[in-house]
Amino acid sequence: MIAALTTLWRRALPWLALAAAILLFTLGARRSGETAGRAAERLQHMERTNDALRHMLEAGADRPRDRDDLAQRLRDGKF
Repeated sequence: MIAALTTLWRRALPWLALAAAILLFTLGARRSGETAGRAAERLQHMERTNDALRHMLEAGADRPRDRDDLAQRLRDGKF
C-alpha cells in the first residue's frame, strides 16, 4: 500500500512542479504587463504635460515686450 502511494507521488511530483512553474510564470508575466502598462500611461501623461508647457513657453517668447511693441503689432495687424 505504502509502496503504491510512494510510486504515485514519484510520478505526480514532476507534473505538479511543472504546473506550479507554469502558474508562476503566467502570474509573473501578468504583473510585468501591468507594470509596463502603467509606465506607458505615465510616459504618455508626461509627454502631454511637456507639450503643453512647451506651447506656453513658445507663446510667452512671442509676446509683445512692452506697450510700444503691442501698439506696433496692433497697427501692423500681426497680433
